[in-house]
Amino acid sequence: MAIRATADIIRTWGAERPDVDALRWGDGRSMTYAELHERSSRVAQGLLAEGVGAEDRVAILDKNGPEYFEWFFGAAKINAVPTPVNWRLAPREVAYIVNDAQARLLLVGQEFLPVLQAIAGDLAETTRVLVIGGADGYESWDAWRDRHEAVDPMVPQADGDVAFQLYSSGTTGLPKGVQLTNSNLFSGLPMYEEIMGMDADSVNLVAMPLFHIGGGGWALAGMVSGIPGVLVRDIDPVKLVELIEREGITHAFLVPAVLQFMLMVPGMKERDYSQLKCFLYGASPISTQVLAESVRTFGCTFMQAYGLTETTGTVVLLPGDDHDPDGPNAHRLRAAGKPLELIDLRIVDPATAQDMAVGEVGEIWVRGPLVMKGYWNLPDETAKSISADGWFRTGDAGYLDADGYVYIHDRVKDMIVSGGENIYPAEVENVLMGHPAVADVAVIGVPSERWGETPKAVVVRKGEVTDEELIAYCRERLAKYKCPTSVDWVEALPRNPSGKILKKDLRAPYWEGRERFVG
Repeated sequence: MAIRATADIIRTWGAERPDVDALRWGDGRSMTYAELHERSSRVAQGLLAEGVGAEDRVAILDKNGPEYFEWFFGAAKINAVPTPVNWRLAPREVAYIVNDAQARLLLVGQEFLPVLQAIAGDLAETTRVLVIGGADGYESWDAWRDRHEAVDPMVPQADGDVAFQLYSSGTTGLPKGVQLTNSNLFSGLPMYEEIMGMDADSVNLVAMPLFHIGGGGWALAGMVSGIPGVLVRDIDPVKLVELIEREGITHAFLVPAVLQFMLMVPGMKERDYSQLKCFLYGASPISTQVLAESVRTFGCTFMQAYGLTETTGTVVLLPGDDHDPDGPNAHRLRAAGKPLELIDLRIVDPATAQDMAVGEVGEIWVRGPLVMKGYWNLPDETAKSISADGWFRTGDAGYLDADGYVYIHDRVKDMIVSGGENIYPAEVENVLMGHPAVADVAVIGVPSERWGETPKAVVVRKGEVTDEELIAYCRERLAKYKCPTSVDWVEALPRNPSGKILKKDLRAPYWEGRERFVG
């Protein structure tokens, strides 16, 4: 069977590789492709019984676990749209996403029952809430799933149907639903098998959160090849190092911060990594030191991916040949890579939309089959992001060298990337302005050796409040990773004649002497 849509993945391997593990997790637990095929068919029948139809959204709030894939492929089999929610978010942020998606069903992990209890009365469109393991007032996922027949309803999926909806924070402070179609996904997913050398004997590490394209998309990339995915629920560098050796991991996607923490594990360099074939890394910049040490330690091929949720992940790739820290092309370790063959890329002056010359910095624009369908129910935002002739404005600034390599220089938008998580200052500033002691505020990214960069609040005071109190105020209203880690107090914020805060001026002292202005 040709795999052209998400449900085809499990239908194909459920029939052709039924006894191969689809998933492994915990202490020796596993689920074969046949078992996942059967369970997801039960889920599909359950969703139909709940009145969920084609292109309806269904949501999940949980960390990486096998239930995610039962839910995902069950939804795919009726052409519904899986919509995972970032479990790091504050309760009101979770409620916003579930309501914005108009999710008919919500699946919640035990760990997030307090969040469910906080938002249960605010879910406008959700007609069924299920809890993994069950809870007072809620049916358990297993019981609900198993009371339905294991019959695949075989609802068709079209290339242009939305197959996956992930939420990306917006510069306006509200998350936006990124609609990825089957065509988006299957224009890109099969390339990982060829580029990264996946084969029938590969074992894929699924460690990044599944609500990110780098987690959920990466998991699907392995499953397209019909190989086992080893699930990591919580990132623990010590256990991760042990897991790679014990499970015979051959392929993995990790963010630079995780690689950095793994290198700090005592005795990790004495481990056996001979089975490793390829590490893909991305989602945030990596230091040359961490990258070079990783290449030497793990002894496998390293590749860097640059992309966004809106581009279904990778659109620029730095291949393994450019990862020799001692070779003649060592300078390319600072590059993001070259555009994929199916992607057109331009460096553009955002004010004039004219192409920049080689070596000149501008906004990175991309076009091709990986660019999203658009933002869910936000036609104006979609029009701002995708031009009439299909160019997606990434908001990242960079330049091309004479050999066609892309270098990321700065961000056109004010986004902060901390440990692979996108943080939009406008969202944090909106919360801080609600504090009675804050007269004015700007949130900027400042260097962090651990996370690449972290948010700093630059505040004009109008009342008495301490740094700690202001940060605590944020943590009550936002996910912890979005909150400032430090506060500076100023008499006034620098602004241009039109009143726009000059964030570049605020950032400059913290990035002085650095090669680029991102972490």
